[in-house]
Amino acid sequence: MRKFAFIAPPAAVVAALVVAGAAQAQPAVNVTVGQDLQERVEKLGDRAVDEQVSRLRTEVEQALAQRYPGASAELVLTDLKPNRPTMQQVRDTPGLNPIRSISIGGAAVEGSIVTADGERRPVKFSYYSPSIRDVYGFGIWHDADRAFDRLGANIERGRY
Repeated sequence: MRKFAFIAPPAAVVAALVVAGAAQAQPAVNVTVGQDLQERVEKLGDRAVDEQVSRLRTEVEQALAQRYPGASAELVLTDLKPNRPTMQQVRDTPGLNPIRSISIGGAAVEGSIVTADGERRPVKFSYYSPSIRDVYGFGIWHDADRAFDRLGANIERGRY
């Protein structure tokens, strides 16, 4: 009786492990836009809001991969405020200065994280600059980015 063994080429084995590892390491994060924010999307600009949804998703995916491998998240972006006018706002309001006009920005997120073992952890987070004097970034979404970074840091620390 002959025994046959299949020996895969090393490159194929490595590629299969990389693909399998990437599939496991990438948490499922679904981000939707809340009703109140949906009513303002047209004023902020579809593209601008989509970019922020993507930024939030990426931040939470990275944080979950660090703290809760195999977890998933269902999040709702409930509020989003730019520090400077978006391109859509500048187009819609001719007198608005895209450089000198500043405001208190930030974001609010709600939802839940479901860990790999099925535990559901509620998420409710928001961050806005405390005052106009604290707005020091030059980006349109400086405080929203700060909110997403802080949410990610809180997830990595196990606060959610």
